[in-house]
Amino acid sequence: MSDSPSTPLLDTVATPVDLRRLKPEQLRQLADELRAEVIAAVGVTGGHLGSGLGVVELTTAIHYVFDTPRDRLVWDVGHQCYPHKILTGRRDRIRTLRMGGGLSGFTKRSESEYDPFGAAHSSTSISAALGFAVANKLAGTPGKAIAVIGDGAMSAGMAYEAMNNAEAAGNRLIVILNDNDMSIAPPVGGLSAYLARMVSSSEYLGLRSFAKKITRRLSRRVHNAAEKAEEFTRGWVTGGTLFEELGFYYVGPIDGHNLDHLIPVLENVRDSEQGPILVHVVTKKGKGYAPAEASADKYHGVQKFDVITGAQAKAPPGPPAYQNVFGETLAKLAETDDRICAITAAMPSGTGVDKFAKAHPDRAFDVGIAEQHAVTFAAGLAAQGMRPFCAIYSTFLQRAYDQVVHDVAIQNLPVRFAIDRAGLVGADGATHAGSFDVTYLATLPNFVVMAAADEAELVHMVKTCAEHDAGPIAVRYPRGNGVGVPLPEVPQVLEIGKGRVVREGHKVAILSLGTRLGEALKAADALDARGLSTTVADLRFAKPLDEALIRRLLATHEVCVTIEEGAIGGLGAHVLTYASDEGLIDAGLKLRTMRLPDTFQDQDKPELQYDEAGLNAQHIVDTVLKALRHNSGGVVEARA
Repeated sequence: MSDSPSTPLLDTVATPVDLRRLKPEQLRQLADELRAEVIAAVGVTGGHLGSGLGVVELTTAIHYVFDTPRDRLVWDVGHQCYPHKILTGRRDRIRTLRMGGGLSGFTKRSESEYDPFGAAHSSTSISAALGFAVANKLAGTPGKAIAVIGDGAMSAGMAYEAMNNAEAAGNRLIVILNDNDMSIAPPVGGLSAYLARMVSSSEYLGLRSFAKKITRRLSRRVHNAAEKAEEFTRGWVTGGTLFEELGFYYVGPIDGHNLDHLIPVLENVRDSEQGPILVHVVTKKGKGYAPAEASADKYHGVQKFDVITGAQAKAPPGPPAYQNVFGETLAKLAETDDRICAITAAMPSGTGVDKFAKAHPDRAFDVGIAEQHAVTFAAGLAAQGMRPFCAIYSTFLQRAYDQVVHDVAIQNLPVRFAIDRAGLVGADGATHAGSFDVTYLATLPNFVVMAAADEAELVHMVKTCAEHDAGPIAVRYPRGNGVGVPLPEVPQVLEIGKGRVVREGHKVAILSLGTRLGEALKAADALDARGLSTTVADLRFAKPLDEALIRRLLATHEVCVTIEEGAIGGLGAHVLTYASDEGLIDAGLKLRTMRLPDTFQDQDKPELQYDEAGLNAQHIVDTVLKALRHNSGGVVEARA
């Protein structure tokens, strides 16, 4: 299979309007060609593969049966949307996935009218689709809302909160449960397909409605008994009792790869007066591509790969990834401290908790996509004397902010937060960037907030977290590999609120937090070459600040610059507040803050993102020179 597979039927389909002109017997060929195109495209770009391959037939069927975009299709998470993008006018750009200026790896409202709701975090689809459905109902306008949600996303409470309120949408809301992992369904075959068609048919629904009317004319007791008997029988046969209790009419399970089963069921559901309806389809991640079927975890998110062999491009050998440094360090510390435990929210390998779990399986907890529960669970463990590490991506910890405030900070419980993917994240773009954690954590009383400048610092900070029982503490670290410094054999406990000076000068001071330290040192070299003697400090702590060090640097340097890979309100804001409160800013001092811009940055190569954000060495130099020119009336001179 080449980069451009033969796709004669797919070539005739630019939008779902074209798709709906096809005959039903042509859809199998179209799905096969669509799958080949997804494989070929992701082989070039990398990205999420297995999940998209698993919904090729489902995507085809939905767009064939429903009147998209009038009928609103909401994909949960959105990492399975590549087939959807190909069918909705974006095939010509599909090989720009996750690239600068290209297509997003997730659904995005500004990208297409066929993406009515942007997503990249889990379990939001039913709430959003409910909003679309109710809005149409209130306005008296036509249109259904279809939410496609995976079984993993159903582990989050938000999905059930939405389902509990879905009755307001009536038959305008359809939820498709894409079951591809949890095996919550009985075996799928001809009988289940027949049952699904039967219970979704107009004849069955009409008979059911007629029977309900008859029983209502009888005693209330008879009516209730008949209703319970019908629901119990259908629930026992199909397995949908839980969803029935939440107010949904359950249909399924059906084979999500069999278009002869999918099409008639979706047509029945589309035309039904019953609602809301949940359609349970069973699919296989990586379907139709042997390497992805055989190893769904390795082909969930992939680098560029050889389409014929499935071999993924390997990154050149280099320093260890930060999440692995965290996981291995924590596992080693736990060998001598049986109070240490680790919690992750459905991201064991992404956070390094899988390494901890391998060594200490009874103290590792994957709670599913349930960040709120993860934080409060950790708070309970801490209150009972354990030393819990809650390892969650920065962007996902946002989902549990109330729990961080109410259940941890107010009670001053020593929960340790290991905040992965802090800062910019390249191809995953704005939805996964960890831009706000310093801002939203350092504003809280009782919190200690650290940022690792490199992998060796991360080792020390994990040890510091483990030994800190005075209250909540967090360490943030980036996506990707370390910088290549040797790892310490014996981790050290850092003094809380104390930074370090890594380079001493006397005219310019750069106060760095986290991984911009390397760029700060490059900037210092460039400034020294201009005769501008430069100090570089790694503050280590955003809270509490090293006030003595900051006071000394502000008092002895003409220009001071803070730099961090985080949004406004972080380190720079705290330093400015301290300097103002202490009266340390006068006419002779120039204090500047460098941080992420007040925008959501789209996906791109990391180095280009940093350049766009103004957070590389040259931008530091420019900031210093601009401050000095302003201070000296346009003439930059080195102090003797």
